[in-house]
Amino acid sequence: MNWISNYVRPKINSLFSRREMPENLWTKCPECGTMLFHRELTDNLNVCTTCDHHMALTPRERFADLFDNGIYTEVAVPEPLVDPLHFRDQKRYPDRMKAAQKAVGEAEAMLVAEGEIGRTPIVAACQDFTFMGGSMGMYVGNAIIAAAERAIALQRPLILFSAAGGARMQEGILSLMQMPRSTIAVEMLREAGLPYIVVLTHPTTGGVTASYAMLGDIHIAEPNALICFAGPRVIEQTIREKLPEGFQRAEYLLEHGMLDRVTHRKDLRGELITLTRMMLKLPPAIQGELPPPAPAAAAIEAPKPKGKGKGAAA
Repeated sequence: MNWISNYVRPKINSLFSRREMPENLWTKCPECGTMLFHRELTDNLNVCTTCDHHMALTPRERFADLFDNGIYTEVAVPEPLVDPLHFRDQKRYPDRMKAAQKAVGEAEAMLVAEGEIGRTPIVAACQDFTFMGGSMGMYVGNAIIAAAERAIALQRPLILFSAAGGARMQEGILSLMQMPRSTIAVEMLREAGLPYIVVLTHPTTGGVTASYAMLGDIHIAEPNALICFAGPRVIEQTIREKLPEGFQRAEYLLEHGMLDRVTHRKDLRGELITLTRMMLKLPPAIQGELPPPAPAAAAIEAPKPKGKGKGAAA
């Protein structure tokens, strides 16, 4: 037995060999550049612990934090035509959709769910900016209408979380038609006397801002969220003037009467509970840990944020 080859050399190699580390253990804050440990970032609701920058959350991550005990039921959304215009840029539209679905793990850019927050039944809809920039296509229009119809059927408030780069160019005029469609859905809620609360997250732009995102009874924004129709760079190039500091950010819009509140993410759930119960003329919610909802309620446990599993459709 050669003890140098069989023992010494493997021992030395094990000491100096590089250990394989998972790539998703650390996240770099896009605002301040701080490297954040993934567990610490998740526990802080994807808010930077150094500069308080609010990073993006997927709809499932939002719903897991929003609903009581992370339990909710998905609401079915009618499927639109796959490629009505046969659009092609660098790749075909169906191929681009398949790539986005594979990368994100969701079927489309909006998720609709129902459940309870602070023992208050609600319907919620949330856009996913990681799915083709949260762009508004026919599916998003169908999702908003499905959310409004479900809220009316159950006589519940609708809370919508917006995050979008605007209309989806691959669907052309059909995408722009979702602006009046979603406006009609909001009007249906108003006629039914049900609250409609919009939470604007970073970024909310384009046709989304020009329609359902700014038609709520109450508008809440996350800190420093970009909220606009045309972006500041486009405006500066058009008017050839320097825009004010913080122009089109949440705090600027709040100062100029475009928003009702700018709320930190850790305080958002409590504020939504208070507002919904106030608008429904219900007594204040009981503070503290809540027991799980009654077994009779049709609900599923929300998958963990990193999971790709789907909830059961209502």
